Amino acid sequence: QTQLFGVLLAAASNFLISVSLNIQKYAHLRLACQTEPKPYYTSKLWWCGITLLGLGDVGNFTAYGFAPIALVAPLGCVSVIGSAFISVLFLKKTMRAADILGGTLTVTGTYLLVTFAPKVPQELTARGVQKYLVSWPFLLYLILEIIIFCILLYFYKRKAVKHIVVLLMMVALLASLTVIAVKAVASMITLSVKGKMQLTYPVFYIMIVLMATSCAFQVKFLNQAMHLYEVTAVVPINFVFFTTSAIISGVVFYQEFQSAASLSVFMFLFGCLLSFLGVFVIARNNKEEHLQIPFIDCGHIPGQKMTSKIQPDSHSSRYGTLNNEDDSVK
Repeated sequence: QTQLFGVLLAAASNFLISVSLNIQKYAHLRLACQTEPKPYYTSKLWWCGITLLGLGDVGNFTAYGFAPIALVAPLGCVSVIGSAFISVLFLKKTMRAADILGGTLTVTGTYLLVTFAPKVPQELTARGVQKYLVSWPFLLYLILEIIIFCILLYFYKRKAVKHIVVLLMMVALLASLTVIAVKAVASMITLSVKGKMQLTYPVFYIMIVLMATSCAFQVKFLNQAMHLYEVTAVVPINFVFFTTSAIISGVVFYQEFQSAASLSVFMFLFGCLLSFLGVFVIARNNKEEHLQIPFIDCGHIPGQKMTSKIQPDSHSSRYGTLNNEDDSVK
């Protein structure tokens, strides 16, 4: 029952996040259509979206206190599929066959994830976190992660390599530490609320610092990836990298699949694969529609077939040029 509550809370929170993002986008579009555009932070609708986003993030944070990392992290696909379908209502986008296919794959994968997720006790005490922190599997994993991160950071800083895989791999490595810290903090707060005080242990505050630091650097690299590359490329790759790193960190740190049967592990991984495919299908077919550039109709004049419209020329300092002109005529 505790794990089921965590699953439902994570799914509802991710759906709430997708609603909030669409509300914010809708607020931006409404402001852009006004004759005198106002700053977005003056819009009540935008603030409504931000409030829902905050509630969704808090719900996701709380879900880690009730369900394993390996189950909560992949449920981020709910926000992707939710955004695809909600945008049809909020932003009047067209429902595509790829959206239906991607949604079907994602729902099927999510069902397998929930069904075959590891069943582990979720009462994670401060002493338990301390024990996991000094375990050999985690120490080896942490050393390996630091080495890989330093190599990527060297290419990023010294060689100026800004490839999407380099940026999002650094985000994923930081995310693995974030989810470890988030689960520890959420679990200790949950136990403290139930009457088993855990907030007096130093490890609680160590985990809070780790969570805040890793989260801040994640935002830095993710924002740069969003600036340099298309959203349709960043969203699916980041989801796959983040989910994979979160599952690995849950397996290594919290030993979530320690007593799981081989069939359950295989079906869980198969569910992850279906979710990944569904997110790729949805994201790759949800490209931003560019605004149509207005044209001037010349009407019935001589040479209408050649010069029926004057289009603004983005490659020239002048306003517009005639269609089908070569450079010499320009």
